[in-house]
Amino acid sequence: MTAPAPAATQVSPREQLLNRIQRDIPIVQRPYRVIAEEVGMTEAEALDILREVKAEGVLRQVSAIFDTRTLGYKSSLVAAVYDEDQLDAGAEIVNGHPGVSHNYKRNHSFNLWYTIAVPPESDIEAHVQRLHDLSGARVTRLMPTLHLFKIGVEFDMSGKEDWNAKAAPQYTNADRNIGYEVTDLDRAFVVEFQKDLPVTEEPYADACAALSLSIEEVAAHAARMKAAGALRRVSAVFRHQKAGFTFNAMGVWAVPGDEVAETGRRMAEFKAVSHCYLRPTYPEWPYTIFTMVHGRSKEEAFGKIEAIEREVAPGIDHAILYSTKEYKKIRLEFYKPEFYSWAERHNLT
Repeated sequence: MTAPAPAATQVSPREQLLNRIQRDIPIVQRPYRVIAEEVGMTEAEALDILREVKAEGVLRQVSAIFDTRTLGYKSSLVAAVYDEDQLDAGAEIVNGHPGVSHNYKRNHSFNLWYTIAVPPESDIEAHVQRLHDLSGARVTRLMPTLHLFKIGVEFDMSGKEDWNAKAAPQYTNADRNIGYEVTDLDRAFVVEFQKDLPVTEEPYADACAALSLSIEEVAAHAARMKAAGALRRVSAVFRHQKAGFTFNAMGVWAVPGDEVAETGRRMAEFKAVSHCYLRPTYPEWPYTIFTMVHGRSKEEAFGKIEAIEREVAPGIDHAILYSTKEYKKIRLEFYKPEFYSWAERHNLT
C-alpha cells in the first residue's frame, strides 16, 4: 500500500467552500453570505458554485441532520446472510420498508447490510424479524449502536489531506439526550428541515413561513434542539460517487472489552473516519468496533484503514468490508405516513 497522501498544500476558495458547507450552514437570513465571507468570495460566487455542483448531482441536498435516538426513534444496523441467487430479490423486499435508508451488498458471508429506523411506539426487533421472514434471509443479526464514538460525514474535496489527519469528533455519544420530550413544534421543525432546502439567498424562508416563525425564532428553536442533541446541524450532503469517493470501506475490529473505550476514542479522531461505533458481537461475529472510511479508490480507502491499524490497533484482529452493490441510499425521513401504512399492512401496528 502506498504512503499517506502528501501534506496539505494551498486549498482554493472553491475547495474551502465545498468543505465548509459540510460542517454546518448557519440558521440566519442569508447563510451563504456568511460562509462566502469566511472563504474569501462573494455570496453570488458561492451560490453560483453551489448551484453548479447541485446541477451536476455532486451536491445531493441541503437539510438538517437529526439524531434518531434523541427523537425517540429506534435504529440499528442489520447484517444478514442470503444465498447468492436470492440476494437481489431479498434486497428488493428490504428496500420496500420505509424505515430502511441504506442497503448494501458487501464482500462477506454476511452479504447484505442495511440500516433501519422505526418510531418510538414501534418494535424494531419485530420489524427486522418480519423483513427476515419476508426476504428469505438465512441469518439476520441486529447490530445496534452500543456507544457512538463519532458520526459526521465530511469529504475532503481538495484531495490534499493526509490519510492519518486528526480532528476532534463533531458529534459523539455525549451529545445524545435519551429522555428528551419531543414537542409538536419539534415535529413540525423536523418535517420542514428534513426537506431539501433551496440553494438561494434566503434558503430558510419557506420553512419560516410554514412554521409561522421569524428566522430569529427558528434559529432560537434550532439552538434548543441542538443543545438537547435532537438536531446535529444543517449541512450539505454530497453524493459519494459523484464527488469522486467511489469506494467505501468498513473496518471492523475485534477490540477486547476493556480496551474499547480508549481505542474507539482514538479511532474516532481520524478525520478520514466518518462513523465509529461500538456494536454487539455474536458467535460468528467477533468484531466490536466499526469504522467507516471513504476513498477515491480502493487503495485510498484501504490505506486509511491501514493508517488506523498502524497507529491505534497493531496486531488486533480486523476485517475490511466494502460495498460491491448499492441497493438503496436515501436520507431517513421522520413521521412519514408510508411507514405506518407498511406496518399496518404487515400486522405490526
